[in-house]
Amino acid sequence: MAQDNKKQVEQITDMEVDFAQWYTDVCTKAELIDYTSVKGMFIYRPYGYAIWENIQHELDRRFKATGHTNVAMPMLIPESLLQKEKDHVEGFAPECAWVTMGGSEKLEERLCVRPTSETVFCEHWSHIVHSWRDLPLLYNQWCSVLRWEKTSRPFLRHREFLWQEGHTLHATAQEAMEEAEQMLEIYADVCENVLAMPVTKGFKTDKEKFAGAERTYAIECMMHDKKALQAGTSHYFGDGFAKAFGIAYADKENKLTTPHETSWGVSTRTIGGIIMTHGDNRGLVLPPRVAPIQIIIIPVAQHKQGVLEANQAVMDRLIAAGFRVKMDDSDNSPGWKFAQYEMKGVPLRLELGPKDMEKNQCVLVRRDSGEKVFVSLDGIEDTVRKMLDDIHDGLYAKALKNLQDNTFPAYSLEEAKTIQAEKGGFIKTMWCGELECELKMKEEAGMSSRCIPFAQEQLSDVCAICGKPAKKMIYWGVAY
Repeated sequence: MAQDNKKQVEQITDMEVDFAQWYTDVCTKAELIDYTSVKGMFIYRPYGYAIWENIQHELDRRFKATGHTNVAMPMLIPESLLQKEKDHVEGFAPECAWVTMGGSEKLEERLCVRPTSETVFCEHWSHIVHSWRDLPLLYNQWCSVLRWEKTSRPFLRHREFLWQEGHTLHATAQEAMEEAEQMLEIYADVCENVLAMPVTKGFKTDKEKFAGAERTYAIECMMHDKKALQAGTSHYFGDGFAKAFGIAYADKENKLTTPHETSWGVSTRTIGGIIMTHGDNRGLVLPPRVAPIQIIIIPVAQHKQGVLEANQAVMDRLIAAGFRVKMDDSDNSPGWKFAQYEMKGVPLRLELGPKDMEKNQCVLVRRDSGEKVFVSLDGIEDTVRKMLDDIHDGLYAKALKNLQDNTFPAYSLEEAKTIQAEKGGFIKTMWCGELECELKMKEEAGMSSRCIPFAQEQLSDVCAICGKPAKKMIYWGVAY
């Protein structure tokens, strides 16, 4: 039985051979996800869902620390409500799924299964906002949404996926823009300091911004295969939605005024980002601060007297110190256990056997580097804490090097095409700001605009695509 399990653990394609298959293998072999009979709808298995719960916890406490509260909105949206904001409905129309029957009766009006919830929030606010004293409204909800995607991949592109969507309403444009930028900084903080994923922060072009938004802010991450992943977005809507839904309030001078709105969201695609940023040919590599199991304890020669009790004592100490710990005392072979928890990306393995007990020590093995060290059981809590922090820092440094080593300047369309074809990665150029040039880059080089970074560089004075005067530096790339 153990041998059969070991064979299962070993069935994973090398990322250098087929990156897409490697990714799918990791998703299934690390027991993160499973397929269902409905295309594009996946089961989040306990281990995969536990990663999302940890991400959720990190985000939720930051949201609440900045004054946001959680709410729950209905999942069905009347077609007439969705139609109220023209740009918004046009942007989502191709992905909408519709309910037309209620039991055995045809509905008088079609109901959309929410692709996002701006319209529902706006309808609610039109009922409750009357005075400047009612503002700001700082809401967030944790839910699933449905978008009828043509193609699907685990975590990266589901028809139904889990996310959080924040929605806020403010008295002034300035307050709303500050909110949108603040939430982007929270996303960047979680990506870098929890998920060990370095980000490029900026805002989207008009072509790529969210349907109905005046400005979309985004964080972009680079994966192992040098493709981009949009890891989070935050949108400033201005007063367009408020006007469409008749939301108005009496300001301090008792003048009827239209408020300004934001929305922002992060989804389970961040789990895909973790896999493709840190994983290797042995499977998943999890950053310690989001790992469901931070330390796996493997008793050595567990049949011998006192071994299980000694391992249990160490586990109890580590749990009391606040770590997420599991001990595997099953009858599977040590080799199978090592391979299984390597596949599942557990950051640290602790081995303790009779000889270690005699020396008051244990063995710690890092998942990221494979480094194996003997450490004293005295102060094991502090030793483990430092090692987990070192693992996080090492993962971040490795991912940052990948980002820096594969970001290239280009001064012409031909150069950008050549770099993308030969090296991949992010290409940064100067840009005139015209849609025609953005479309030309996509058509000829296969790259979409990723973001106009906050950290601008003056690479030259002219647009790399058309040669006209440049307005901004922009990042291009092939994206998931």
